Amino acid sequence: MKARNRIIKILTVLMSTFSFGQTDYSISSQKDRLRQYSGQWVSAINSSTDSVAVLPALKMSSISDFNNNSLSITVLQKNSASKYESILREIIGYDRVTNTVFAAGHNNEGAFFTGKGRFSSEKKWTMQDKDLNGNNTMTVNFNFNNYTDVTLEGFDNNEKHLWKTRYIKHNPKNKNIGIQLVSVHDDMLKNPEKTLIQLGRMGYSYVETFVYREGGFYGYTPEVFKAVVEKAGMRFLGSMTFFDPADKNDDVAIKFWWNKAIQDHKKAGVEYLSTSNSKIKSIKTIKELQDYCNYYNKIGKLCKDNDLKFIFHNHADEFLMVEGIRVYDYFLQNTNPEYVFFQSDIYWMHVAGVNPVHYFETYPNRFISWHVKDYKELGESGKIDFEDIFKYQKISGVQYILSEVEDYSFPPLFSVGLAWEYIYYELLK
Repeated sequence: MKARNRIIKILTVLMSTFSFGQTDYSISSQKDRLRQYSGQWVSAINSSTDSVAVLPALKMSSISDFNNNSLSITVLQKNSASKYESILREIIGYDRVTNTVFAAGHNNEGAFFTGKGRFSSEKKWTMQDKDLNGNNTMTVNFNFNNYTDVTLEGFDNNEKHLWKTRYIKHNPKNKNIGIQLVSVHDDMLKNPEKTLIQLGRMGYSYVETFVYREGGFYGYTPEVFKAVVEKAGMRFLGSMTFFDPADKNDDVAIKFWWNKAIQDHKKAGVEYLSTSNSKIKSIKTIKELQDYCNYYNKIGKLCKDNDLKFIFHNHADEFLMVEGIRVYDYFLQNTNPEYVFFQSDIYWMHVAGVNPVHYFETYPNRFISWHVKDYKELGESGKIDFEDIFKYQKISGVQYILSEVEDYSFPPLFSVGLAWEYIYYELLK
């Protein structure tokens, strides 16, 4: 079994490397680097580990504000009665005039302070604190071990070490936000376990894959991958699967490929399988459309019989016309609602020039999954009115809201952290 796992993993890496280019991204500005510090954090057991106690000694809330130019920070400390009380309140912000990071705050003893500093690199940040008389009081160094792990150290004016605290991001999961792992594909190929741990800390509740191959996921068997995801504090709920029978023999495809895929995914604990169609442009007749609908109905019934949901995922081609009928509308009208659901890719609908709200209202309760994607980092392009679209969650029937990022200005793991924040704080209010 171990040898089989290694073979699957090697094949996955080799096949994916040829189809996905490696690109280096960075966080170059002081303002954007500061955003690494946003989120809900808890202290590690000690500074040499990223393990966290059930009741951590410290909790820190760092909320982005003013168009992401500042952070509102509150630090709570556990007292002898295991209750948390506030010990520090602070505003940290980016000043565009001086290209510097400033801070102002006070502690629970009534002492106020200011701070000034900057990032010397993407991962290293130093602040010089002063009292209100202008006297230097402490230097604080911040070292980001990754996007969910930061170490703080305090030094006095003589560079004597005062304290050291390691914070681990611990964003809430109460809004059930998922992520399509294509967003962090290169990271998953390099180190799936560490990548999943960061996603879980960012606040993601579940993952959707797109790499089912040879009965496994990222080189793991279904059971092992399920365990790896759950160890990271998430669930493996969805999988994009791709199989289009070249000979159009639906029964053979279902008997040999889909049956096995369904059993493999049941072992992994998923709740739904999704698929898409890369051959839309080659469809010329209504009969071909109906053949696909019949095929999807058969797969959907097989999934339902096995306590799974079957979902069709759109790109832009589904909104082309065949014999005067829009492909997507035909699929919606000629698949059985008991067997076939739909996954609205909001980005691709926008590319095609259609409004997802029209489909939510016309075909209520069919769209149980959304891919929330933009032309760049989520919410940054200004082209898609996500806030309006999210008003129609109920009528659409959505159960699975997933972030997806494929056009980056920053490292992918940083970008998907921003995507979670945008969905959590701006869209799911």
